[in-house]
Amino acid sequence: MSRTAHILAQPIMFPFSGKIAKNRFMKSAMSERLATFSTYDSDERGQPTEELIRLYDTWSRGDIGILITGNIQIKHDHLEATGNAIIDWDLPSDYVDEFSKLARAAKARGSLVIGQLSHPGRQVSINIQPYPESASDIEQPPAGGVVFGRPSPLTRPAIQDIVDRFAFSACVLHQAGFDGVQLHAAHGFLLAQFLSRRTNQRKDEFGGTLANRSRLLFQIIAAIRTTVNDPKFIISVKLNSQDFTQDGFSANESREIAMRLEQAGVDLIELSGGTYELAISSSHSAQERTPAVAREAYFLDFAEQLRPHIKRTKVAVTGGFRSAAIMAKAVDERAADIIGLGRPLTAEPLLVKELIAGEKTQAKGDKFPEGQLIRMAAAASQIAEIGNGMDITDFDNGFNVSRFLAKLQKEMPATMSEALSSHNSIRR
Repeated sequence: MSRTAHILAQPIMFPFSGKIAKNRFMKSAMSERLATFSTYDSDERGQPTEELIRLYDTWSRGDIGILITGNIQIKHDHLEATGNAIIDWDLPSDYVDEFSKLARAAKARGSLVIGQLSHPGRQVSINIQPYPESASDIEQPPAGGVVFGRPSPLTRPAIQDIVDRFAFSACVLHQAGFDGVQLHAAHGFLLAQFLSRRTNQRKDEFGGTLANRSRLLFQIIAAIRTTVNDPKFIISVKLNSQDFTQDGFSANESREIAMRLEQAGVDLIELSGGTYELAISSSHSAQERTPAVAREAYFLDFAEQLRPHIKRTKVAVTGGFRSAAIMAKAVDERAADIIGLGRPLTAEPLLVKELIAGEKTQAKGDKFPEGQLIRMAAAASQIAEIGNGMDITDFDNGFNVSRFLAKLQKEMPATMSEALSSHNSIRR
């Protein structure tokens, strides 16, 4: 085994739960959209399907140390997208039985499985929920062709309801055999909306200071501890290194929250960044958007800066990793304890196994033009192919890329025209 493979194959123990991941790789959460969905009957929403179970059975074959599910929603009428998995006490589903099947598939070959719990807050399509809820009434601008309603600020009783729902969902996953949960406090979802001054303009004990803006997150962690009552259950948090928006959650604030998360006994912090709303204010018009490549490099830089302040909690970095040598360097130099992979594992579900075996040294590339929107759509298509037992489209093939872009242009003409126009203006 090469030194690179040896570094990445090392197991890692989480400090508070004592759970051990068999290697340094983690499949980061991606929105699978393979659960049941009905527009008219909410009782038929959010149940794991054969396709979702097949997807995680496939990833389990890839020898990935940790599998984090896509965002499992805690309310059936507040969804990131149709097809989200849901755990909601208002629905009659037998959640323990349904999610046990998913857990067994994901854990079949020794991976730890962690369920990502989430609430979209204001980032819910107006077609799903025209009356969203958030920290404040700051409306989410349209993004990627999706329109959002103006949110209502959550009342104190409604905030307590959110806390209780997160704890209930965690308890269900614990009973179903999951190794832990990840709280999604990044990418502009509800918990991130509370953390950010941009979206949290409350005047009560949940707004203003960082201690107040983070109160909801820490109340949820405490409630999960009490409800699950199992010290071996992993609690993880996905946290923005910063929002990359004016007046958003800052790097200094992220560092402070990370230190407090360690004090709260959080096993794993996954660093990410950005929101749906990446546009910088007009006062920064020289650069209207922070390039994705720059953001991804920043996550690793931030992890290196965070390291002296974090003694026990493990840190995962997701975004931009393609070369095994770079992954191993990040682990060896302690910039990251765990390497998070997303889209590379939709193109190559067995990539981790092949990297550790030395059969490959890097992830497959693609021939798409620059832009996250197109790649997100391509990954979603590959996820559906894996779930349905189909061959995975190779987007390193120019013909396949052209055919996929033509299909997207037909299905989402306005969104695709905007994406390709932005690409062309950058190239000029």
